[in-house]
Amino acid sequence: MMQRAVFSRGALLAQNTAAALESSLAPRSAPLLMRLDRSMSSLTIPPPAALLRPLEVPNRYLFGPGPSNVPPRVLAAGGRPIIGHLHPEMYEIMNDIKKGIQYIFQTENNMTISMSGSGHAAMECAVFNTVEPGESVLVAVNGIWGERVAEIAERMGANVHRMVKTPGQLFSNTEIEQAMAKHKPVLFFLTHGESSAGLCHPMDGIGDICQKHNCLFLVDTVASMGAAPIFMDSQKIDILYTGSQKALNSPPGTAPISFNERACDKMFNRKTKPVSYLLDMTHLSNYWGCDGQTVRAYHHTGPVSGFFSLRESLAILAEKGLEESWRQHKELAAYLYKGLEDLGLTLFIRDKDLRLPSVTTIAIPKGYNWRELLVYMMKNHNMEMTGGLGPSIGMVMRIGLMGYNCKKSNADMALHALADALKNCKKSKV
Repeated sequence: MMQRAVFSRGALLAQNTAAALESSLAPRSAPLLMRLDRSMSSLTIPPPAALLRPLEVPNRYLFGPGPSNVPPRVLAAGGRPIIGHLHPEMYEIMNDIKKGIQYIFQTENNMTISMSGSGHAAMECAVFNTVEPGESVLVAVNGIWGERVAEIAERMGANVHRMVKTPGQLFSNTEIEQAMAKHKPVLFFLTHGESSAGLCHPMDGIGDICQKHNCLFLVDTVASMGAAPIFMDSQKIDILYTGSQKALNSPPGTAPISFNERACDKMFNRKTKPVSYLLDMTHLSNYWGCDGQTVRAYHHTGPVSGFFSLRESLAILAEKGLEESWRQHKELAAYLYKGLEDLGLTLFIRDKDLRLPSVTTIAIPKGYNWRELLVYMMKNHNMEMTGGLGPSIGMVMRIGLMGYNCKKSNADMALHALADALKNCKKSKV
């Protein structure tokens, strides 16, 4: 009864106050209403009609070089309720991610985190933090990723030297050492899984060469991580990064990266600050609890749902086991190679031991327009495959079967779609 009486008195007071206010404004109400009308009618851009319709996303077979299809378990993880990026529970999830990255990288490095962004964010983070303007950088370019790193280093003022080969070709350890002796770089970049050409580059011995010449060894494994063996510590790789959207089974948007002690010594004893605040490892190391401080300070708002997904994808890989994942990718790739050769197609990387298991490249079939083949498969089979990228454009077509898509049934579907496209697309007489 007391509550009801209080509510009644409150309602009566509100009515009386409103009446009094209306009475006091009565002489001035017309100009006020006119101003309100003008402010409410000042919008010149209406709500977009597209956003008044429900979101529609097609369900496609993503058999290109990435992103790859994601398992339902990872999609469900990304749909969990949002929590604060600085909540204790979020820190625990980030700690889990760190341990998962250490496992897939095969490293004990404490300075191991995931970037909030694509593989390019990790790429820039590695260069921006370990190189200062004017310093010498050596980049092995045999596809698009070497080209990208060279441009990134040039943009921040480094003195960049390129070792250039056509897509799919290797750099010998002798060539690498000769270039290091000549240019005396502080950083050497090499792509492990060059997805634009389908090459998996050997790593053994290069870390020793880099240490001999007091040079940091930076390796890109965006297309190879989880699909081909890599051992950060035993292969003496100083900085290693990857992306989430390929064999790791996760949506695009997070990028694991790790720095060893040699890299940290260079990174945290520089004379100038990194050119990017967002990618500054001084702050990111604290955000990820890698700097030994008891308190993690705010730096940026991490992609909470993206980290949920990444954590779950790392859990799937840990449950399966790295060696089993490598075996599955290698066996499926061999099955795909035979099917492609049975169709009369030529594999771009001739040496099977140098082929990237996650992304297979085929030479464009003679007489065909490769774009027409790709369009036909998308239209008639709801299936994505792609052409080359960067320097390999016009040279190859690329088929990616990795992570969740690493299944024999998917290889059969891809081969059927290719056979259908070759049968029905117009072939020139040349």
